[in-house]
Amino acid sequence: MHIQVPHKKLKSEAKQKIKDAIEEARPALAGQVEIKKEEWQGDTLSFAVLVQGKEITGTLEITENDFVLDAKLPLLWRIFEGRIQKEVQKQVEQMRGAR
Repeated sequence: MHIQVPHKKLKSEAKQKIKDAIEEARPALAGQVEIKKEEWQGDTLSFAVLVQGKEITGTLEITENDFVLDAKLPLLWRIFEGRIQKEVQKQVEQMRGAR
């Protein structure tokens, strides 16, 4: 799954916004999502999470103009990829509008 969402912030501000959003989401995700890997290398976050017992891996890169998410979904979830993309984009839009 590949999602690219534009942002209008400095790259450092966009990265901080992502970090803040992750921290704010942790309490709500507890018990539903297990974070197996969360590693920043420069402006790219590599991650692996377990959702409903299924692993999702990928990267989130912050460029000068965009958030670029590349994720590998479990085989059975790929039929819902379009819906998942729309929901992720909706969440990013809400995050961009807040603050």
